[in-house]
Amino acid sequence: MPAHEKINYVEYPAKNLVATKAFFQAAFGWSFADYGPDYVAFSGQGLDGGFFRSELAANTRHGSALVVFFSERLEDTLAKVVAAGGTVVKPIFPFPGGRRFHFTEPSGNEFAVWAEPNA
Repeated sequence: MPAHEKINYVEYPAKNLVATKAFFQAAFGWSFADYGPDYVAFSGQGLDGGFFRSELAANTRHGSALVVFFSERLEDTLAKVVAAGGTVVKPIFPFPGGRRFHFTEPSGNEFAVWAEPNA
């Protein structure tokens, strides 16, 4: 059962559900459940969620919240993101607590990946 008044689910827009699914399958090994032609859901990735068909994209330049992944091997994860068709929008940079990079997936949604300082 979900915890009372705790974050439980996240939803993102997606211009191209097929490309978005293929990206996350290739880069992170996600699997999806299709709910009709306009919605796909994912689970077991730290936070469950889904993508709904939309011409919009979640991007920090427009004030969107940023979902951040953790990686034990930041450069390896960056390589997987690029190989799967992601676009690096902020190359690896230091920040208090570690290093990170930002990327967009094929539908234009922005995500980040962080690692410990020596990872």
